[in-house]
Amino acid sequence: MAKLVGALICLLIVAMDVMAGILGIEAEIAQNKVKHLRLWIFECKEPSQQAFKLGLGAAALLGIAHVIANLLGGCNNCNICSQKEFEKASPSKQLSLACLIFTWIIFAVGLSMLAIGTLSNHKSRASCGFSHHHFLSIGGILCFVHALFCVSYYVSTTATLSE
Repeated sequence: MAKLVGALICLLIVAMDVMAGILGIEAEIAQNKVKHLRLWIFECKEPSQQAFKLGLGAAALLGIAHVIANLLGGCNNCNICSQKEFEKASPSKQLSLACLIFTWIIFAVGLSMLAIGTLSNHKSRASCGFSHHHFLSIGGILCFVHALFCVSYYVSTTATLSE
């Protein structure tokens, strides 16, 4: 029964991250459909309401998936406070901690990219300036990477519980 619940949790996390990734890429596509004028490295563009909504949805799904993975994954690595304790820990505990760290880094960068891309499409942001290309699609791709590390974290953390 526990294995079935674990598989469903992993499936839920992957589904949410994949949907966030797809929404991020779709937001980039919607953003590229609006009128814009480009001159060298400067660009003037109208904001895309569709890209704003899709980017906001992608950021929300990424955040929810991250919270679920961290809450249900537990805090098995909370007692590792030094390099010495890390070296003494079992390989599965080391893998779990590494995945946790990568999950947080990918989450921070991915959410930042989605937020920058989404905010550039806010209604009041019709502007000219340096081009901000591909923030939404890079954030979307990082959602897929986030899914891999979240599942790795969850699996390795539950494996350390059985030790």
